[in-house]
Amino acid sequence: MTVAHSLTAPSTMPTPGAAGLSHDAEAGRLAIPVLLYLASVMLPIGFAVGPLFLSDLRVLLLIMVVPLTFRMLAGAYGGILATDILFLLYVTWATLALAVNNPDRVIQNAGSTGLEFIGGYVLARAYIRNVHQFATLSRYMVYMVTCTLPFALVEMVTGHPIIIELLQKVPFLVPSAVPALSDPRFGLTRVQVVFAHPIHYGLFCTIAFSLCFVGMKGLMGDSRRIGLALISAFCATLSLSSGALLAVLLQIMLIGWAWVFRSVRTRWLVLLGLLAFTYLAIDLLSNRTPYKVFLTYATFSSGTAYWRSLILDWGLFNVGQHPIFGIGLNDWVRAPFMYSPSIDNFWLIVAMRYGVPAFAFIVSGYVWALWRIGLRDFDTDPMIWQYRRAWMFSFVGLSFTLVTVDVWSTMYSFVFFIFGSGMWFLTATPGEGAVVATETPDPRALRLRRAFSVTPVWARLAAPLAFRRAPETRPVPAPAQPNATAAMRRPAPRYTRFPPGGDGPGPGERSR
Repeated sequence: MTVAHSLTAPSTMPTPGAAGLSHDAEAGRLAIPVLLYLASVMLPIGFAVGPLFLSDLRVLLLIMVVPLTFRMLAGAYGGILATDILFLLYVTWATLALAVNNPDRVIQNAGSTGLEFIGGYVLARAYIRNVHQFATLSRYMVYMVTCTLPFALVEMVTGHPIIIELLQKVPFLVPSAVPALSDPRFGLTRVQVVFAHPIHYGLFCTIAFSLCFVGMKGLMGDSRRIGLALISAFCATLSLSSGALLAVLLQIMLIGWAWVFRSVRTRWLVLLGLLAFTYLAIDLLSNRTPYKVFLTYATFSSGTAYWRSLILDWGLFNVGQHPIFGIGLNDWVRAPFMYSPSIDNFWLIVAMRYGVPAFAFIVSGYVWALWRIGLRDFDTDPMIWQYRRAWMFSFVGLSFTLVTVDVWSTMYSFVFFIFGSGMWFLTATPGEGAVVATETPDPRALRLRRAFSVTPVWARLAAPLAFRRAPETRPVPAPAQPNATAAMRRPAPRYTRFPPGGDGPGPGERSR
């Protein structure tokens, strides 16, 4: 089995609508902890407990993380995966690195960093266990992004994050996000809505793009699906972040590549070969490294690209000076004119703060899961197949974006929550996403269709993003044998007639 085979739909593969796919309401119902987690992401509130600051997200994860982690290690969620062990090793090594470099701050920072990371991942591992739950989560993601659009437009014009400012006025509550002091771009305010930084809001919206456009094909009308995907891309654009725009563009290019070469079964191997060839060609022909060339086209200005290339050079210098345990939370060595301590590279920050072993653990767990999920063969289950493709597109785009941005706090947890929500692909059984359709339509689907037929366009977008349910599954009776007769299928007669002269009762006599 190759990646090209498993990610390519054969020409005879049925579409979701033709296969009679259904979003099972019971199987797809999200657990209460997941709903609370999503609510915590959208409502950044918290409170101080002595020197500790606890957000609503951290409180939820603090309650859930220990029992869920033990159950994961007991194999309760489809067995123990290599990513589970590698991510736990990453948290352990990061805690050890903080204990070496910052013993006075290890409890506070290791608790928050490890809790947000492993808590989001384990929560998704525990409660997103099948294609129907993943479909519901995708629907909620698109719904949340769509709901932020009015607030994002107001913030872009006025420069005020309405939700954060309203939460600041509530007594006894301290928002876990504050208005970001980011410079306007193109004369517009960078939108953050409820997140700690506009970059985080942009990444939040980009994750929903492929989940909607690719994952919901056949489960939602094409016009509505495309419209909601465009809303997700537009909301990502309002962050005015080059990282968010890069993630959307990469996903669009992957979707376009898949469509143009849909008849080529080895198209993904061809794409990997082209990328490898391009990397070697740039490395040989250019006086700059491929990464610096990539930054030139992945940022808004040459100044930003130059600054991030300096961050990479000095960051690698710090990694070389402290390869085992990193520098912890201490300030990093850089050129005197580099006044800002921020580092716009998530993978580089991991290596700098916690050392090369921590970097190896998290990257190995990340890449192993992407590779193994890409190898799975879901050709016989269109619903799982297309959601696997949507999840893969989202994280391939996000992986490159994390080279140019950093994530922390809520978004740090949410990225690995969505990552953990795809681990069920490794243990999924093809066929669980398909059902047999009957000729009797679902009355609820008919009512929904009639309601949409007379509802204005604006009300359709504001309505809950319900899937078009396929008819319910009913057992199909087995066909009769070709040589069976009507007499053989009728009940046995009450009286049995024997021929004259036989051993049994005569004509008209009751048989006993």
